[in-house]
Amino acid sequence: MISIQENIRSFDTLLQDTSCKLIAVTKTKPIEMLMQAYEAGSKRFGENKVQEMVEKYEQLPKDIEWHLIGHLQSNKVKYIAPFVSMIHSIDSLKLLQEVDKQAKKYNKIIPCLLQIHIAEEETKFGLSYQEAEELLQSSGLSVLKNITIAGLMGMATFTDNQEHIRQEFRGLKLFFEQMKRKTLPAQVKLTELSIGMSGDYQIAIEEGSTLIRVGSSIFGAR
Repeated sequence: MISIQENIRSFDTLLQDTSCKLIAVTKTKPIEMLMQAYEAGSKRFGENKVQEMVEKYEQLPKDIEWHLIGHLQSNKVKYIAPFVSMIHSIDSLKLLQEVDKQAKKYNKIIPCLLQIHIAEEETKFGLSYQEAEELLQSSGLSVLKNITIAGLMGMATFTDNQEHIRQEFRGLKLFFEQMKRKTLPAQVKLTELSIGMSGDYQIAIEEGSTLIRVGSSIFGAR
């Protein structure tokens, strides 16, 4: 029998001397499980799908930070704009423009992360390093007053080769540091590096992650 509370406490201990924060990935998990995590002190939840996130938001305490970590379509932004704390999966200027438009309606600024394609699998979404650099330097950003680009997100290749995973994370961290040294629009405030999931969070922490997205290591396998 898994203990969600014990698992949360283990992560609290692991992260206490780091600058890394835990996002509990709650996709497909029932409200009862989320409440167990919440009562153990976890207030940062990550969801892949907009509809599921909206339904859970409506049923759970309002001091939870909601992170949209899955692929986001422009026409779904309006549903999460009132309450989302961060969007991890920005992969185009067009999507950023829509987030800005919807955030403006609520007089808020939504922090966003650019999703970078660092894995070998073609199925994963994300920008190439070149595309990300072009977006970060785009003059189109300067008119967006209701978003910030708070950092980058990446997913490593699904492999048992830990050195391969480490190199992908290290490459993203290097790019992150290079971009921080450039003169970029005021909307870009690169502070967050969202890397690491249940299978590779330990490597991600060692390589400089500030946000790990962990589901099965907290709630058990799906």
